[in-house]
Formats: sequence, structure tokens, C-alpha cells
Amino acid sequence: MVAAGVFGVAAGGWPVLAAQAGDSGPSMRTQLTSVLGDQKWATPKPGSWTMPKPSPDGLPPVVSRIETGERVVFLTIDDGYTYDSEFVNLVRKEKVPIMTFLTSTYIKGQGQYFWAMRNAGSPMENHTITHPNMATLSAEAQKKEICGASDAIHTQYGRRPEVFRPPFGSFNQTTRQVAKECGIKSVLLWSAEFYNGTTGPGVGYNGFARGDGGKGFKPGDIILMHYRTGLAQELQMILGWIRQAGFRPAAVENYLPKSLGGNAPDTPSHG
Repeated sequence: MVAAGVFGVAAGGWPVLAAQAGDSGPSMRTQLTSVLGDQKWATPKPGSWTMPKPSPDGLPPVVSRIETGERVVFLTIDDGYTYDSEFVNLVRKEKVPIMTFLTSTYIKGQGQYFWAMRNAGSPMENHTITHPNMATLSAEAQKKEICGASDAIHTQYGRRPEVFRPPFGSFNQTTRQVAKECGIKSVLLWSAEFYNGTTGPGVGYNGFARGDGGKGFKPGDIILMHYRTGLAQELQMILGWIRQAGFRPAAVENYLPKSLGGNAPDTPSHG
């Protein structure tokens, strides 16, 4: 378990940036519609990583980290119930690759915010409609949550999600089966969590914890964050930790093969 101080960065050490949660007025709209085309992120060096493999049962495989020798980590952000317009500007300025797992109910009234994130280079992937505990639902209810979210995201952002993250990390065999029926190609979990804007078990406010109980970052970590108020400040915080540790953020979609919903060729070059 790793608290913020272990990285040498105090939680209060960054300048506070105003969070405009829920602001959908002209000022935010003007800022966000100024975003230009999609970012292109670096691809892995040939021979530096082991591509995640399909599951033997033919269902979407579950991926929780990427096997790589590169000092890279992957930032993923879930939900979408608060909106920090300064965060979008920071992502563009710093050119940070992020994968968004969008709970589609939050598109209503704030679709422009996630258009801005999409145009800053973040894929919009599936995190259900209403964020239920999937393992407690019937097959029919699970399918409605996944297919419905994919339908909404496709309608709004022009691309159907192919990667799914179950809320709370809770899923079962039925989840994987219905996810496949909805066009999902892989289930992406996480290996570490930055409890941005909240308190994590044993690590305090804005704490960082690894799922394996270790400390710091490891190559190929998939890091879970959430769209919460103050996200711009919190992104600066974790970027400081990542860089101080000699790592850099990379785009997880470039380390997933196309057959699993990513951008990498299914047969990578080793040259």
C-alpha cells in the first residue's frame, strides 16, 4: 500500500485549479469545442512487450496488466459524473494518453465534455449504463447494461466500444458471454488504483494502492482513476509521481491487439 508521500509528492503540493463541476454553460462549451483532431500516441517498441492473448473459451479475455519491459503505465478513468473543464485542457497540453470507461447515463447533458476528451485522444469504452454490480444481475439485465451503453456511446461518439470494464471489478462468466454478444472483445481491469478525490483503504486521501500489495509503479500497470471534482489537480499529482519514478504514461489501446479491441496488429513485428 502506497501513500502519496512515498513518491515524495505531498497531496497538497500542487496549485489548486478551479473545478467547474456540472458547468455546461457557454464558457465551458467555448473551451471544449476548440479542441482539434485526435492525438496519436507512441506504439510499443518491437520485442518490448508480450501481447495479451485471446481466451481459450472464445470469450473476451480479462486483462489486468500489460507484460512489457518498457517503463510505461496506463491511465484509465471511470464513470463520468463530475466534469472538470480544466482537466481537458491539461490533457491536451501535456499530451496524456487516457482510456475513458464511460457510464453512459452521464452522457445526458454533458456529451460535449466527453467529445472533448475523445478529441484529446481518449477512446470512449464501456462501463455500463447505470454502474451496477454485474455479478448480481441476470443475463438479460447484464446484456441490457452492456449493449445499451455501447449503443449510446456509438450514437454519440461514432465508434462502438470494444473494451469493457465491469463496475467494482465484479463480473462472472455470464458477463463475458453477454459482453461478447454486445461486440466487446476484452475486459480490462486494473493493477493499481489512484484514489483521486477520495480516501482509499489504508492509503488516505488521494492515496495510491497496488492490487498486489507492493509499492510504487511496475511496468505495464493499468491504473484506475475516476472522473471527480478536482481532476486537473489530481492528474498533475499522479503525472509528477510517474515521472519522478522514471515512468511515462502510454496508450493502453496501442498494447492491445485489434482482435481484443485495441490498435496493435494481431501479429506484432519483432524487428
